[in-house]
Amino acid sequence: MSRTSSTIWLPRSRRSPAIARQRLAALLSSTPDGGRFLDSGLVVTTEFVTNAVLHGTPIGHLIYFAIDVDPTRLRIEVHDARGDRLPALAAPGLDGETGRGLQLVDSLTASWGCSPRRPIGKVVWGEVAR
Repeated sequence: MSRTSSTIWLPRSRRSPAIARQRLAALLSSTPDGGRFLDSGLVVTTEFVTNAVLHGTPIGHLIYFAIDVDPTRLRIEVHDARGDRLPALAAPGLDGETGRGLQLVDSLTASWGCSPRRPIGKVVWGEVAR
């Protein structure tokens, strides 16, 4: 792991998005010009980790959070144990209370996606570029 990368195993807990945001903020504050990725990175981190806690991590499993930054982009990855529940963009109505998070991710990232994780689960990733 380089000085521009960080990883952590997170519990299936409501506290995990905050822990991941703190880890992201610490990495970006120690990276030259890393602050330019902070706002978008915090939103993407929150969405990915929250989705992993609520939808992607069965009881007894952990979430793996990995971030990497270089001069051109910030990459955020969240690994969880549910390969059968893939993220999908929704088109919520005006009265809907949920379903907008991945719309935000889509607008804040240069690219994002999901890939299988072996032996189980998936990796949801996004890249913020400025």
